[in-house]
Amino acid sequence: MEAQKSPLEPQAVMEAAAKLRTLILEVKKVIVGQDLMLERMLVALLARGHILIEGVPGLAKTLAIKTLAEAIGASFKRIQFTPDLVPADLVGTRIYNPKEASFEVELGPIFANLILADEINRAPAKIQSALLEAMQERQVTIGHQTYKLPDPFLVLATQNPIESEGTYFLPEAQVDRFMFKVWLDYPAFYEEMTVVERVSSKFEPVEVVLSGDELRALQAMADRVHVHPAVTEYAVRLTRATRDPGEVGLAQLKKYISYGGSPRASVNLILGAKALAIVRGREYALPEDVRDLAPEVLRHRVILSYEALADEVRLEEVVQKIIAATPLPKVHLGDPYRDARPSAENPSA
Repeated sequence: MEAQKSPLEPQAVMEAAAKLRTLILEVKKVIVGQDLMLERMLVALLARGHILIEGVPGLAKTLAIKTLAEAIGASFKRIQFTPDLVPADLVGTRIYNPKEASFEVELGPIFANLILADEINRAPAKIQSALLEAMQERQVTIGHQTYKLPDPFLVLATQNPIESEGTYFLPEAQVDRFMFKVWLDYPAFYEEMTVVERVSSKFEPVEVVLSGDELRALQAMADRVHVHPAVTEYAVRLTRATRDPGEVGLAQLKKYISYGGSPRASVNLILGAKALAIVRGREYALPEDVRDLAPEVLRHRVILSYEALADEVRLEEVVQKIIAATPLPKVHLGDPYRDARPSAENPSA
């Protein structure tokens, strides 16, 4: 059971949700569609997480991140990952000053609020690993000195799923640091029509609608969102089912999974659910919040076996089957702080 905290005021949460809707509308002056990606970006901002976005070129991944940075008045840096990068190009390095006969530290582009790691799989593991300390501890070490990164700090990395030449697999430790992996698809017909119209004319200017202080206040509010023990149990059951699908009656999937999600997946499900509750105007998280985030939290943490490859089993199918087979607990909506009681239909609640 989590420590007792003073409950959030519903009116304050509704006002916070209204601010976030205004932020989304501001971004949508430029971005057409991609609602799921934009919502996940908001959730990651509130939960202090990072996002890995995979999609073919031309789906406005870079533009969405840049527009979001403009709308929150945050500093933004784009780092194009290439095979010839070295870690110093990312985090910075020490430079000798002959005039002063001393070394000076030149900070790298990672010192910004929003970082776009573009085509992160084009750089070898040595470069990708330079992000590990930054993403986990929100600091970097140069020489003997440790430097704190700006607050807020969010890494949004992109991958191109089409090309394989000149690319490298991301280390599992790197992938696990991302809260979400979002897959982008092509826009619908009328969305693409709107994209063409907007690009052929001048974009509306994006205004700052959320300050850094306001964003930090929203993050603190997300920290205080109430999570019922039954919701936490549901998140843990989902993650454990990726390691042993037999726990949810899917023993036939066991041979297709080499590795499932670690406890970090369970943690991110709950952190994300708390942030999503604020976005949806609630001071408490629901099992549905966990379920809605589960595909983005789990898909990059489940590793399929060679047998799955031989049987042409798709990762997304495995994840969706596990989510569908894990029963939702019943949490009383009228009083989110009341204990959930097992029911005859759902004895696992």
